[in-house]
Amino acid sequence: MPFRILDDALGAVGNTPLIRLDKVAKVNGLKCNLLGKVEFFSAGGSVKDRIAKAMVQAAEKEGKLIPGKSVVIEPTSGNTGIGLAMACAIKGYSVIITLPNKMSLEKEALLRALGAEVIRTPTEAAWDSPESHIGVAQKLQREIPYGIILDQYRNVNNPLAHEYTTGPEIIEAIESTPSTSARPSSGKVDVMVSAAGTGGTVTGLSRAIKKSHNKDCVIVGVDPKGSILALPVELNAVDEGSQYVVEGIGYDFIPDVLSHSDVTEWVKTSDDEAFTAVQTMMRQEGLLVGGSSGSALSGALAWLKTEAGQQIANTEGKNVVVLLADGIRNYMSKPWFLEIALEAKPSPLAGVISNILQKSPTVTANEEELPALVTSVHEESQRKRVPVPQTGSLDARVSGPAPVSH
Repeated sequence: MPFRILDDALGAVGNTPLIRLDKVAKVNGLKCNLLGKVEFFSAGGSVKDRIAKAMVQAAEKEGKLIPGKSVVIEPTSGNTGIGLAMACAIKGYSVIITLPNKMSLEKEALLRALGAEVIRTPTEAAWDSPESHIGVAQKLQREIPYGIILDQYRNVNNPLAHEYTTGPEIIEAIESTPSTSARPSSGKVDVMVSAAGTGGTVTGLSRAIKKSHNKDCVIVGVDPKGSILALPVELNAVDEGSQYVVEGIGYDFIPDVLSHSDVTEWVKTSDDEAFTAVQTMMRQEGLLVGGSSGSALSGALAWLKTEAGQQIANTEGKNVVVLLADGIRNYMSKPWFLEIALEAKPSPLAGVISNILQKSPTVTANEEELPALVTSVHEESQRKRVPVPQTGSLDARVSGPAPVSH
């Protein structure tokens, strides 16, 4: 598509790249093509930009939003709220977001930066409790004049946004990429993997792919342990009700927009599996994805180890697409990210650097020059540090796999 001037940021929603995850595929012994639909390239930073745009535009068309009067209220894990706040900032609507306490500070900061009011609610509150993010939003809607909940959990434009945009983009990318001897392709989406929150993404993707592209596509839904979205229900029994850290996916109720009949199989994943997969994508593919993307990838890899999955995994040219919902921007203060970023096992290169800088005769840089060789990490990281003999008053330190900064 040729570059052109966009009328506003909503024109930059979607149209995200489909990227090969060849290194991840290789280390896991996959012969199939492993592809990531990378949604943090969207204007607001996540896949939820799409439904926010669709819901606002539909509400305007239906006369439900009144310029200068309407107040958009939405219970959200954050990303839908950010998408709505972006859309409403552009269009001039006031926004109130109700957000569970476990969601990151970055999300709240972004929401406030876009002009939204943010109310935090207890994470442990059941979805139908008056204290939950849903209950508080409903109370505000009842009492604020012109308040409206667009309701991502029930709004048909949630799955439709993915049926009309996300799915067709994936299909077009695969169909327009030729099969070669070096990179064989079936020319189809053979497996589609998506983590589920409201369920609108996996439902819409399934409909887009199965209706007009490949009716035999396997749709894999990924649900965090502690959530109850997966089927059969026995999958949820062991960890039902337990708390999980990963944000934006899983629920303690079944949203109306989730169509179980559109999902072929479900996989349950843990926080540890998700965050390990995040680190893998960062280190091996250079993709700065968020936690739920790690859930999706770990779920895909788990399914590919099943009997049915092995048939795909061992076939060259089969295309397995993983929806990577957002980026790390929203989670950089979270302990799980700081741990994988700042407390990772030191690389061999870190050892080489330490050995060089510990040889005091060779450390001749002065205070102005030494920072150009090594950068100190912030005090909160608690990283193991190797002290370097001081030159002047500067104590240079090197640790972990971080490269030297210049």
